[in-house]
Amino acid sequence: MSVQAYILIETEPGKVKILVDELAKIKELTSACGITGPFDIIAYVEAKDIDNLGEIVVKKIQTLKGVRKTMSCLCTYRCPKCK
Repeated sequence: MSVQAYILIETEPGKVKILVDELAKIKELTSACGITGPFDIIAYVEAKDIDNLGEIVVKKIQTLKGVRKTMSCLCTYRCPKCK
């Protein structure tokens, strides 16, 4: 069963554009956007399962230079308009 999640990312100052471009290279990410608020980037991830999601976050996102902190928000229900 697939797992979808929004990953909130806090970055070092001045790193948002660079990190959004780097995140776009991760095949499991559907989108990554710079945002305002306590986090700097929000990314949408589709993973095979919860273990795969953990690997993506820990090995592909948190290892990027300039990432300070992440918070994973798993999707429990999607509106009918969402694919």
